[in-house]
Amino acid sequence: MELKPFVMPRALAQIAAALPQTPPSVVLCLALNALRERPLPAALLEALEARRLRLQVSDAGLTLDFTVRRGRFVPWFGAGEADLVIAASAYDYLCLALRKEDPDTLFFARRLLIQGDTDLGLLVKNTLDSVELPAFTLADLAPHRVLRRLAGVVLPTRFGS
Repeated sequence: MELKPFVMPRALAQIAAALPQTPPSVVLCLALNALRERPLPAALLEALEARRLRLQVSDAGLTLDFTVRRGRFVPWFGAGEADLVIAASAYDYLCLALRKEDPDTLFFARRLLIQGDTDLGLLVKNTLDSVELPAFTLADLAPHRVLRRLAGVVLPTRFGS
């Protein structure tokens, strides 16, 4: 399937920017934890521990704040500046997830912006480049697959086990 470039409608971005950003941050953390079929390197998780991370979806009006606590992605509800900000359009994030583009290509084309702690940004980028992550497809967003993964994150063991 060919992925055609798109830009989120401006009206949608204005509405999304006016809404609370906590619910999308919670969903992002649930998704990141559910999609991690293999553990991330301990050095990365240790470097991210308690660091304030922000993903900005520039054309969708979303600002997703999160951190890492005890090796799990959790929403960041605090005040203050983010330690690391990564910004791109929804299309470019989708291209990264589908492995249609690599971070260096987007960065040098100024379609992926990284601000804040440069060392942390390089560690994240280099780790993601070196780690064999499972390929993401749009089929992974099928409701039954999403619910199965979320159940494993929210309810890791059966009651009574």
